Amino acid sequence: FSFFQERLRYTLALLLLLHGTDSFYVPGVAPINFHRNDPVEIKAVKLTSSRTQLPYEYYSLPFCQPSKITYKAENLGEVLRGDRIVNTPFQVSMNVEKKCEVLCNFPNKPVTLTVEQSKLIAERIREDYYVHLIADNLPVATRLEFYSNREEEEKKKEKDVQFEHGYRLGFMDGNKFYLHNHLSFILYYHREDVEENQEPTYRVVRFEVIPQSIKLEDLKADEKSMCTLPEATGSAPQEIDPSKENHLLFTYSVHWEESDIKWASRWDTYLTMSDVQIHWFSIINSVVVVFFLSGILSMIIIRTLRKDIANYNKEDDIEDTMEESGWKLVHGDVFRPPQYPMILSSLLGSGIQLFCMILIVIFVAMLGMLSPSSRGALMTTACFLFMFMGVFGGFFAGRLYRTLKGHRWKKGAFCTATLYPGVVFGICFVLNCFIWGKHSSGAVPFPTMVALLCMWFGISLPLVYLGYYFGFRKQPYDNPVRTNQIPRQIPEQRWYMNKFVGILMAGILPFGAMFIELFFIFSAIWENQFYYLFGFLFLVFIILVVSCSQISIVMVYFQLCAEDYRWWWRTFLVSGGSAFYVLIYAIFYFVNKLDIVEFIPSLLYFGYTALMVLSFWLLTGTIGFYAAYMFVRKIYAAVKID
Repeated sequence: FSFFQERLRYTLALLLLLHGTDSFYVPGVAPINFHRNDPVEIKAVKLTSSRTQLPYEYYSLPFCQPSKITYKAENLGEVLRGDRIVNTPFQVSMNVEKKCEVLCNFPNKPVTLTVEQSKLIAERIREDYYVHLIADNLPVATRLEFYSNREEEEKKKEKDVQFEHGYRLGFMDGNKFYLHNHLSFILYYHREDVEENQEPTYRVVRFEVIPQSIKLEDLKADEKSMCTLPEATGSAPQEIDPSKENHLLFTYSVHWEESDIKWASRWDTYLTMSDVQIHWFSIINSVVVVFFLSGILSMIIIRTLRKDIANYNKEDDIEDTMEESGWKLVHGDVFRPPQYPMILSSLLGSGIQLFCMILIVIFVAMLGMLSPSSRGALMTTACFLFMFMGVFGGFFAGRLYRTLKGHRWKKGAFCTATLYPGVVFGICFVLNCFIWGKHSSGAVPFPTMVALLCMWFGISLPLVYLGYYFGFRKQPYDNPVRTNQIPRQIPEQRWYMNKFVGILMAGILPFGAMFIELFFIFSAIWENQFYYLFGFLFLVFIILVVSCSQISIVMVYFQLCAEDYRWWWRTFLVSGGSAFYVLIYAIFYFVNKLDIVEFIPSLLYFGYTALMVLSFWLLTGTIGFYAAYMFVRKIYAAVKID
């Protein structure tokens, strides 16, 4: 018991260490110091909705435009996410208040929305779109205050504050649409320590907005583009009637507040949006359960094996007369190459490529180098790493192909470099065509697609060939027993030795260890949340590797005991069993958590889910396959065979 206490203490210490990495700041992003009156540029990122999953660029709606529209140069990750960062006409200066100002057009000549534009705005409001702006690279957030269930006296004092990314484009009341046409920006600054006679410098540490809908008649505006806001009680909201032209004014106000938050921890508000408590319990629960189960499994397997090996190695005469049974019987067939060795080695090569990429990405992100403030860095890093990890994928695939008596190494290398990436590219291309059709900014532009193809054929393919060449030339894995000329007959198998039953049984443990984390990852992908708990994720990944390996070893042991030596493909399929549960969970999440109703968003959801499930199956299948292969070689090396 003291061992378990020690283990738990160690795990908690590790978790605390990992949790501490969240506030550690990303290297390479330097703070910007502002003096009073310096312009603070407000840029727009995109419009998003968790109901349609289709991002749009800011100026796809008739907002006020600056005299010259300039788009920021973007990295690969930002383009793939659908960000199109662009300047806006908001004039904001450091520590300068603005009561109310008209954004574009003069008060006597309000903005006129045509019937087409009004229809479009009404449709976007109905689809629950949010607008995302940034100031000094900080995303805008809407403060949501609500009372928690406390005593009446305490209610007056304490409110629970949560933040929502971006602000709602508008709202519906019955069948009427209302647009948020007035934005009250609240920016928080932190005053930096400077020398006595120097001008004080400020840094932006938070960016909030209170969106309001105010009717044109209630916005009293003068010739200087200044306006006065009506009293909160007496004003009517700005309705958008999709059947006719609408007249309105876009206005904004700016309020600055001093804050104690330091620049390095300015992202904490955005990242503590989800409940961390659930994470702690789920992780500790998973760790304890998995270590407990793995301890039991290891003990059972080791004890049974010791007994088996001792029995097989006794050289008594009685033993010869008795009928041999169990896994020793199939020693002459256990290393017989399977069908389609090229495809098997190619899939395993891609699995190794994925494994290396995911491991490095999570580790680097855990150190705080891919924080959400460096937009798109995670996607960019993942893409490049997958390309460069082709060397390792090729090497392992080549060596295994050689072990499985394969001869056509060039074809094998081509298969490894194109099979999995080809499927991914194919699915993404088809989905992209649908997104293009919707004119969404989530569609990957043609030049980016060409660049990705060039990376695939210019970086990944040659590296896979290089790795495959060296892997194929290397000594093949040495199998401890010789393979017989004539294959042995396989006895009839029990129902529970069926492949599908194996997949169902093997998938439960790895899936159970990570399904809470899966919920947070799905929320990040489909509901525009930030995902930043990479310390937790790293731990979950290790748990996943351990549980996949053990389940795979147990399954292959049972299979060989049943005198079925066709374990190569089966182990790969069965170890990836948790991918089946991920698919079922994705369907459950779609039905219960998302209110997607239209065809194209549903298609996107299931298209991307299919890619995730395929990648996850390759990853877990590869982990399980290599664990089982090492196990099989170990046990046959331990028995004496005449």
